[in-house]
Amino acid sequence: MTRVPSFPVLLSLLVGFASADAAAQRPDITRRIQENQQRLDSIRQERERLQDQLAQLEGRLYTITAELQNIEQQKGATARIVNELDRQINSLDAELDTVTMDLLLAEDAWAEKRAILEKRLVEIYKRGDLWIFEVLLAAESFGDLVSRYKYLYLATVQDRALTKSVEDLRNRVAVRRRELVVGYQELGRQRSERGDELDRFVSLERRRARALRNTRASQQRATDRLDALARDEQQLNDLLASLERERLRVGAGVPGTISGTTLGNLDWPLSGRLLYKFGRQAGPDNTAIRRHGIGISVPVGTDVRAVAAGTIQHAGPLGTYGPTAILDHGGGYYTLYLYLSRLDVAAGTAVSRGQVLGVSGGATSDAGPHIEFQIRERGIPLDPELWLKRR
Repeated sequence: MTRVPSFPVLLSLLVGFASADAAAQRPDITRRIQENQQRLDSIRQERERLQDQLAQLEGRLYTITAELQNIEQQKGATARIVNELDRQINSLDAELDTVTMDLLLAEDAWAEKRAILEKRLVEIYKRGDLWIFEVLLAAESFGDLVSRYKYLYLATVQDRALTKSVEDLRNRVAVRRRELVVGYQELGRQRSERGDELDRFVSLERRRARALRNTRASQQRATDRLDALARDEQQLNDLLASLERERLRVGAGVPGTISGTTLGNLDWPLSGRLLYKFGRQAGPDNTAIRRHGIGISVPVGTDVRAVAAGTIQHAGPLGTYGPTAILDHGGGYYTLYLYLSRLDVAAGTAVSRGQVLGVSGGATSDAGPHIEFQIRERGIPLDPELWLKRR
């Protein structure tokens, strides 16, 4: 005779179903790992972009400040990755604790329901097959017969539900075990990755410290360079002032080979790429340089020619400018040829338009091989591009 399960057994079935529904509603660990990886990939893409920018900056001029800014941004991105990993590790730890507890509960429920199912199977086996005539003969009335069939039907439904519950719990235990394996593997990977990110942060901090030291040294070199340029510029101005005083003493009314009519008509001292223009220019490491002439980039050893006829007033070294030629064109106009490597003229000699004064140099200057060409009127710097022919 089929036995109806007791109330505690039915209650345990309901609890098992409720816990199974709750587990089904809980987010899947694999999906959560994928979402976490997407957040990390987004931050890493930003850091890779910064690394590419830093690679492009390396080797260029005036990039120490930009390098420091880039390193600080990389440090910020790395710190965000470490914080995100910390958050993910804590979240995954809590999730694994929940999954572990759920696995233990599922295993207990599985063991309990499997025991109930085994007991039911034993009872059914002992009872043997139930034949239709047995039910008919044992029934006292038609109503009793209907009640017996209804009882057997409900017992069958409950047995099937118990069988399905055992099967569901077995699958749930298997799923939770796989999730635990995946979760602990991911947890180990995240902890290892966090250690790598901390090492990267320390490496960036060391690079920043080196960059700061280089910045201070570079700033000192730039300051020394600017001080030297200022001294040389003052020496040049003093030399031009003395030349102008001498010119006025001898006679200021002598016509010159350069005048307002030659504006935009002078030949270039040599042919080359314009390296820097007249006026205020950015210098190394956020410094500023006021250029009193233009820089023309040419290979060392290129002939440098006079733009107009005149008299050599100075032909010799001039501080950091190196070998320098100064031509007096009369009327208060002077042309200056700086950063030469060799002079082919001597002070006091007259030169004609287009005559070779020497050859270019500037290899050891900040701008590399080039010459600087200046035009002065009574010592006042003029923009040479306005006086030279358009190219």
